[in-house]
Amino acid sequence: MTRTIRWGILGCAGIAAKAVIPAIQSSRLGRVEAIASRDPDRATAMAARFGIAKAYGDYEAMLADPDIDAIYNPLPNHLHVPMTIRALEQGKPVLCEKPIALDAAQAMKLAAVQEAVGLPVAEAFMVRHHPQWKKARALIAEGRLGEVRAIQTIFSYYLDDPQNVRNQADIGGGGLFDVGCYAINTARFLFDAEPLRAIALMERDPVFGTDRLTSGLLAFPGGRQLAFTCSTQLALTQKVTVLGTRGRLDIPVPFNAPADEPTVLVLDDGRDLAGGGREEIAIGPVDQYREQADAFAEAVLSGKPLETGLDDAIANMRAIDALFRSAAHGRWEAP
Repeated sequence: MTRTIRWGILGCAGIAAKAVIPAIQSSRLGRVEAIASRDPDRATAMAARFGIAKAYGDYEAMLADPDIDAIYNPLPNHLHVPMTIRALEQGKPVLCEKPIALDAAQAMKLAAVQEAVGLPVAEAFMVRHHPQWKKARALIAEGRLGEVRAIQTIFSYYLDDPQNVRNQADIGGGGLFDVGCYAINTARFLFDAEPLRAIALMERDPVFGTDRLTSGLLAFPGGRQLAFTCSTQLALTQKVTVLGTRGRLDIPVPFNAPADEPTVLVLDDGRDLAGGGREEIAIGPVDQYREQADAFAEAVLSGKPLETGLDDAIANMRAIDALFRSAAHGRWEAP
C-alpha cells in the first residue's frame, strides 16, 4: 500500500483543530489537502496554520474537488447525515463525527445511501482504536474478571457558553449526544452485545433546553448492566469501572487518553479494600485519532470492509433514542 489519502475537512470545528487534523498530518496513510468553511477567512486561517494546500469558502466546492479522496465531517450534529450524504453523492468516503445522526431513522437513511454507492462511512469513535480498550476487552475474554456483570461510567465537563453548539438544542446539543454516547458505545463493545431495554433520568438546562445531566441504566442479555452519568455542567471527570465476579477493572482516562503519555488499566482481584490485589497494566502512548485515520484510510485504499461500520452506529443510535424516549415518558424503553 503505497499511495496516501488526500483528506478534505468540513468546517473548522474545535476537535478538528485540536486533534484530528494534526493526527492526519502525522499519519502513515493520509494528509489534509483541503478545508472548507462557510466563513472563507476561517478556512484560510486554518489552512495556513496547518499547512493545508486548499481553503474553500463553500462546502460543496470542496466536495466536488477531484483531488480529494475522503472527507472528515465534524460539523454540528444536525449536519452529520445531510453533509455525509452529499459527500457520498460526490464519490467521497466519509469519517463522520459522533453521533452519526440525530436518531436511528436518520442513521438508517444514511446507511441506505452508503449501501447504494458502496463507499466507506464510519462513525468517529476514536476510542475503539486505542489499545487500552482492546486490552480491556481481551482481559474480559480471558476471564481475568470472572463473569462481568456491570459497567459504571462517568463522563462530564462544564460548559455554559450559549454560542457553543453543544448548548444548542435545535442542532443536536446536549450531554447524551456529546458524551453519553461514549458510555453506550464502549459498554456494547466490552459486553459484545446489544442492550435489551433502557431507562433514563434527564435534567435539562432551563435556558438552553439541552440535557445537561443525564443518568441511564441499560439492561444487556444475561442480566448484565450499564449504569452511566453524563453532564455538560459538572466538573471535568471521566472514568469507567468494569465489575466482574472475580475482579474489577478501572480505566482512569477512558475517552480522552493523551496522545503523548502512557495510559494505565488497573486490575484488582478484590481480595481486600487496601489494594492488595491491585495490578497496573501500562500501555504506551498512542494517538487514537491517528490510529483512527489510518484505519479508515486502509479501508479506502484496500476496499476491505471497515472493522466497525454503520450497523454499529445504528445500534448505538437506537440505544440513545430509547434513552430519550424513556426520559420523556418515565418508563423502560426497548431500543
